Amino acid sequence: MKPAVTYELLHVDKNSGARRGVVHTPHGDIQTPVFMPVGTQATVKSMTPEELKDIGAQIILSNTYHLYLRPGQDIVKEAGGLHKFMNWDRPILTDCGGFQVFSLGPLRKIMEEGVEFKSHLDGSKHFFSPESVIKTEEDLGADIIMSFDECVEYPASYEYTKQSMERTTRWAKRCKEAHIREDQALFGIIQGGFYEDLREKSAKDLIELDLPGYAIGGISVGEPKEEFLKMLYFTAPLMPENKPRYLMGVGTPDYLIESALAGIDMCDCVLPTRIARNGTAMTWNGKVVVRNATYARDWGPLDPECDCYTCRNYTRAYIRHLVKTNEILGVRLLSIHNINFLTKLMEKVRIEIENDNLLEFKKEFYKKYGYTKE
Repeated sequence: MKPAVTYELLHVDKNSGARRGVVHTPHGDIQTPVFMPVGTQATVKSMTPEELKDIGAQIILSNTYHLYLRPGQDIVKEAGGLHKFMNWDRPILTDCGGFQVFSLGPLRKIMEEGVEFKSHLDGSKHFFSPESVIKTEEDLGADIIMSFDECVEYPASYEYTKQSMERTTRWAKRCKEAHIREDQALFGIIQGGFYEDLREKSAKDLIELDLPGYAIGGISVGEPKEEFLKMLYFTAPLMPENKPRYLMGVGTPDYLIESALAGIDMCDCVLPTRIARNGTAMTWNGKVVVRNATYARDWGPLDPECDCYTCRNYTRAYIRHLVKTNEILGVRLLSIHNINFLTKLMEKVRIEIENDNLLEFKKEFYKKYGYTKE
C-alpha cells in the first residue's frame, strides 16, 4: 500500500548537494526545502489561515501536548479534525509533545512505559505513552505525525544520552505498532545528542522500521553553532534519500540555509512570531528591532525589498508606535512580515538549488544580512 506521504526528488545542486523536491500529502504538495510556521495551539499566533495562504505558507505545525490539554483531543476530533477545527485545508504536521513534556523538568517523571507529568497550566497529573500519543495524534488528524521521543538537554552525559536514544527507538517501535490511520504518515525522530556514534545507531535502528519519513531531533537546543553544524552535517546523510528529511526547531535564516545545504527538506520554528512579539523584524539586510527609538520618525517600510502586506502599507514609525503601546496590531503586522520573509527566503533557496547556485547565494546573503561567519 502506498504511504500517505511520499517524497519526490526533483533536482540536486551539483555544487552543494542540496535537494529540491516535493512532499506529496493528502492535503496537497509541499515544495521543498520549506519553512513551516508553527501554530502550537491550532493557530499561528495572531494570524488567520487566509493571511498564511496569501503569504504562501504550505504547511503548518501544531502541538500534541498543548492540544491534548486544551481544548482536548475529543473536541478537535468532534470538530472533524484539526483541518476543519482551524479552517486550514493545506497540510498539517503535529509534533508528538515530547520536547514540551521533557522541558517540564521537575514536573515530569520518565519511565519505560512513558512519561508522567504535571500540566504547566494547573498542576494536574497526566501520562503520555507512545500508544496514547499516537491515539491523540490520530484524533487530531494531521497529515504527518511524529513518534514519541525524548529530547535530552545540552549538554548531557554519554551514558544518559545513550539510554535516552535507545528508549526513543523502543518508543518508535511502539508508535508504529499503535498507528492505524492510513491517511497519516508517522515520522521517526533520530536522537543521540552530540555523540556521532549514538546518532548513527539511532538512524540505523529507526530506518529499519521503514517509516515514511525521518526527523533530526535534539539539536538546536542551545549548543554553540559549531556543534549544531557538525551534528547536522553528520546526521543528514544518514537519512534515507527517498523520504522526507525534517530538522526540528530551526528558524533563523542562517540555520535554514545550512539545513538546505545539508540536504534537509523541512524545518520549523516559533521564531518569526516570537520575535514579532518582542518588536523585531527579519529583513534582507538583517534584523530590525523596530521598538528602538531610532525608528520613531522612520517613514520607510520595515524592509524596502519586501512586498508583504505590512511593508506595502505601514511605516517603521507606525509599527514602533503599536509595539510601544502594546497594541495587538503591531504583533500581527510583524508576524505577517516575518513569516513572509522566511517563506520568500525558502522560495529563493529552492530557485538557487535548481540553478546549482546555493553556495554562492549563501555567501551573498550572509554578507548582506550581517553574519560575520559563513
